[in-house]
Amino acid sequence: MRDIAVDDDGLVRLQKLLAQSGVASRRKCEELMLDGEVEVDGEVVTRLGTKVDPRTAVVRVSGRLLPPVSDFVYLVLHKPRGVVSTMSDPEGRPTLEQFVAERPERLFHVGRLDTDTSGLLLLTNDGDFANRMAHPSFEVDKTYVAEVAGQVTRSTAERLRAGVELDDGPVHPTRVKVVSPTPERSIVELVIHEGRNRIVRRLLDQVGHPVRKLSRTDLGPVRLGSLRPGEVRELTLDELGSLLDSVRDTSG
Repeated sequence: MRDIAVDDDGLVRLQKLLAQSGVASRRKCEELMLDGEVEVDGEVVTRLGTKVDPRTAVVRVSGRLLPPVSDFVYLVLHKPRGVVSTMSDPEGRPTLEQFVAERPERLFHVGRLDTDTSGLLLLTNDGDFANRMAHPSFEVDKTYVAEVAGQVTRSTAERLRAGVELDDGPVHPTRVKVVSPTPERSIVELVIHEGRNRIVRRLLDQVGHPVRKLSRTDLGPVRLGSLRPGEVRELTLDELGSLLDSVRDTSG
């Protein structure tokens, strides 16, 4: 994930680990330690020169998890519309593999997006992380932007916020925002923490506004931002730390 220079014993001074991880300058990292802002394995560490194993130490800076150094990769892909969320397809349809074909790792997709949905998808070679992220108890907020038929009225938006009953149970969006409603079409931004099959499309169809286009823009702390369709980037340390923390808490 990132290169950290370790000593012959495989350990590294804590302030050096923080600085090489991009937390701050070496001097600022030392100040953070002296101020009691750095924890290792649940204990505050203020002694400068303390050495840790960067692959196993659970390091927090001001309460935020610093991901351990590992050989795992964690990627964000802007999946284009028309691409299936698999690495291979017997029907010959476009797959995720084309966007990471030059990478040496065997990658898994974390969750999935429908073929006709574009947007944010995570890829990793960390199978344990992928499995935990996919577990129903891991309920991270997912933000979708939908172009729907017709004008979504204020009362319809309130109905969505109150929750809508579907065939497989109720759906309660965390947030609903209607953008530029017109008689022909509306843009709706929805935040949902569930991952049921085609849930956004079914939800909007249920209230009379079939989806024309759908994209996922956010997954928890991870944002698509300016990433273009087909482009890939690595998760930032802050993004990864937040997701690993959530998975850690969920898994007990």
